[in-house]
Amino acid sequence: MHSLRTLAVGAATLLASATAFGVPSKEDVKRLDESTLVLSEIRGAPDTGIPDGIWKQAQCVVVIPSMKKAAFIVGGEWGTGVMSCRTSSSWTAPVFMSLAKGSAGFQIGGQETDLVLLVMNREGVEKLLSNKVTLGTDASIAAGPVGRTASAATDVQLHAEMLSYSRSKGLFAGVDLSGGTLKPDTDANARMYGPNVPATHIALGRVAVPMIASARAFTNALGMRYAVATGGVKKY
Repeated sequence: MHSLRTLAVGAATLLASATAFGVPSKEDVKRLDESTLVLSEIRGAPDTGIPDGIWKQAQCVVVIPSMKKAAFIVGGEWGTGVMSCRTSSSWTAPVFMSLAKGSAGFQIGGQETDLVLLVMNREGVEKLLSNKVTLGTDASIAAGPVGRTASAATDVQLHAEMLSYSRSKGLFAGVDLSGGTLKPDTDANARMYGPNVPATHIALGRVAVPMIASARAFTNALGMRYAVATGGVKKY
């Protein structure tokens, strides 16, 4: 009887562990891979990349690859990506995020923009993970200074809770994110980590979760160091 009870408990434990984490979709994996590529390219740009001094101060990083903008009279911008936060020795497992912004007025056409957001302080992190944040209202945001060795920043940039870096068609350009809403993508996070693991716990490292290869590649890209070398940027 005791052995049967032991077997039952063991089976339940195995079932719980098997269902504790979900299975990411192909789109989830693609989002991670594209985020890793965008992050590496934007960070590594020698003249228009993210300054080292700014990067080291960031508490968390959000990457939205190929944020789409489409419009005909009334339009909008939307995109999905991932976020990871800095710990004392590494970066946390990435959580999936979504960004949406509506717009009005006569406009036509469409474009795609790669976006990297640096969350500069703990207050901004807590706001972002609470549910959803309206950029420019709930959390201040400014275009980040560029250049691998840039050190100067305006007062607005120094006090913003988030700094944004964006590029369209390979060229760096500013993008107005004011009024956009940024929040965890609950469906994608449930697929990756299971339905009962809060995004806050994952992003802030309060719970240990396994990472698939694409997620590990993203955190490795966050931890990559760059140095300006003759003829380009050196990674090490």
